[in-house]
Amino acid sequence: MKRFLFLFIYLIPIFAISQTDFDKAEKLYSSKNFEQSKVLFQNYLKDNPNNIKTIEYLGDIAGQNKSWDNAIYYYNKLKQLKPTEANYHYKYGGVMGMKAKESYKFKALGMISEIKSSFEKAISLNPKHIEARAALVEFYLQLPGIVGGSEKKALLYANEIAQISAVDGYLSKGHIAEYFGRFKEAEIQYKKAIEISKSKNSYRILANLYKNKMGQPEKAKSILEEIKN
Repeated sequence: MKRFLFLFIYLIPIFAISQTDFDKAEKLYSSKNFEQSKVLFQNYLKDNPNNIKTIEYLGDIAGQNKSWDNAIYYYNKLKQLKPTEANYHYKYGGVMGMKAKESYKFKALGMISEIKSSFEKAISLNPKHIEARAALVEFYLQLPGIVGGSEKKALLYANEIAQISAVDGYLSKGHIAEYFGRFKEAEIQYKKAIEISKSKNSYRILANLYKNKMGQPEKAKSILEEIKN
C-alpha cells in the first residue's frame, strides 16, 4: 500500500506538468502563435504518442505552414487511430489536394484517386458533411476534363450541399458560376444566400465578386457597409 501511494504521489507532478504544457500549447494555438504551440505539442506527443487532439493540432499547424508532407503524416495517423472519424479523412484529402496542386503533373495525377476517395469516405461516414462536398465541388472544377473534371459533377455536389444547407448551396452554385465566368449568375446566387442568411461571409463573397470580377468597387464598398449597420 505504501509503495502504491509513493508511486501515485510521484506521478501526480509529472501528469500535472504534462497537462500544463498541453494547456499552454492550446492557448498559444488559439492566439495564432503556431510555432510556439508546435514545440509544446511535439513535446507532449513524445510522452503521449497516440493523443488524438495533439496529433490533430500538429496536423493543423503543418497545414497552416503549408508543410503538406507533415500534415499528411499527422492526418494519416489520425485515420489509423480513429478510422470512423469523417473529419480526419476530409482533412487528409484536403492536404493531399494542396500537395497535388504544387506537384508536377505526373505526380499529381497519381494522387487524384486518393484525394477523391478521402472526401467520399468522409461523406460516407458523415452524410451531412458539407465541407467534404464543397471540397469535391472544387476538386471537379480544378481537375482537367481529360482526367474526370466536370462542371456537371461539381454541380451534383453543390445540389447535395443545398439539401443540407440552403445558404451553402447557393454559395456553392455561385462559386461554380463564378469559376466559369458567369458573373451575373454568380451574383444572383450570392444574393439569394444573403437574403436567407444575412451572414457576413455571404456579403464578403458578393463584395469580392463586384470588386475583383465585375469591376464595380463602389458596389463592393456598399455591400460591405451593410455588414457594419
